[in-house]
Amino acid sequence: MTPIRSVAATLVALFLAGSPSRAQEVTTVIRAAKIIDGRGATIANGDIVVTGGKIARVGARGAVPAGARVIDLGARTVMPGLIDGHSHLTWYFNRQSRYHTGRDGDTPMQSILAAAANASATLMAGFTTIQSPGSPEDKDLREWIETQGLPGPRIITSLVALQRGSPDTLRALVRERKAQGADLIKLFASASIRDGGSQTLTDEQIAAVCSEAKAVGLRTLIHAHSKESVKASAKGGCTEMTHGMFVDQEALDMMASHGAYFQPQCTLVLSNYLDNRAKYDGIGNYNAEGFAAMEKALPLAPDVIKRALATKGLKVTYGTDAVAGAHGRNAEDMVCRVQKSGESPMHVIMSASSVTAESMGLGARIGSIAAGYEADIIAVDGDPIADITSVRRVSFVMKGGKVFRNDGLPAQR
Repeated sequence: MTPIRSVAATLVALFLAGSPSRAQEVTTVIRAAKIIDGRGATIANGDIVVTGGKIARVGARGAVPAGARVIDLGARTVMPGLIDGHSHLTWYFNRQSRYHTGRDGDTPMQSILAAAANASATLMAGFTTIQSPGSPEDKDLREWIETQGLPGPRIITSLVALQRGSPDTLRALVRERKAQGADLIKLFASASIRDGGSQTLTDEQIAAVCSEAKAVGLRTLIHAHSKESVKASAKGGCTEMTHGMFVDQEALDMMASHGAYFQPQCTLVLSNYLDNRAKYDGIGNYNAEGFAAMEKALPLAPDVIKRALATKGLKVTYGTDAVAGAHGRNAEDMVCRVQKSGESPMHVIMSASSVTAESMGLGARIGSIAAGYEADIIAVDGDPIADITSVRRVSFVMKGGKVFRNDGLPAQR
């Protein structure tokens, strides 16, 4: 047993006493004043019937099936479990209140405990699925959440990201990640925003990765800040570009015309870095120049999203790039996109549910409240269509038919 697996076994023993049991073939009826289905429709005073971890029926309030339990969520609003397409669960602050690195002396046990805490915080915030671009520890974390009762979101992972190599070397690395169990390929096509964000790979290298990934049945998520790197990724047939802080309209149009998804960030990642500057400062490119670059970029981010939303045919997904200090606050970009980018609340809810699910190739399984879908269901206090800040007030979380959070003691029978 690997150290991570041994640690995970210990964590399961710690968590299981307070964790929900595996989904039974029991029928549960969830009742709420309002249901938002993740596709743009709402149902007033509706029922969601859940059996065996799947949604069996959604619609107007009706008769309760014999033997079913009822969870009455009262005046709360129900939505699909949210999806963060860019989250780094293994990033954390150590006990010295510093960003964890491989040289700070933390043991594998300590690191996986921190990752498990981040996973739990993310799930309790209403995010039942996340995509993690770039951590080898994700594989065991993914498995133990799926099969051993560890509380956390469903994890879609690239394992270790690709950054350099000849086209042939990069193709071989794509095949290697596939064999290792990666769900997608993450590629750095540009520098960090702290280093200016310019393109770091040739168009040929980018195209080699994306074509090889497609050949072996994997999607690609491309770190690309500059307009040049975004355009090269679109031309190279890549699935999705993340960040795009310095895109121009031509780059946005090229993503749309090539059928690529765009995953920009609005506030959380940059605000979190700046708010936690003392915990990052002096580590790698977290220096005076790096923080100055992030301060300069922060007010630009909402405008990037505004222009992306106005680009005909461009599908804008939801991904916060949650890092150490940000886990559990994954809904902040939803608030930012409505308040600063002018996106409608319904549109951003769809982006953080059905649209991002579609981008992951999971649109027929998660991201919607519909018959046959996984019973990933959350409730918030208030109505996010009227007040988007209510997405911060998650009070009920069900994932795969298991209730992980149920505040307010709603009626059950």
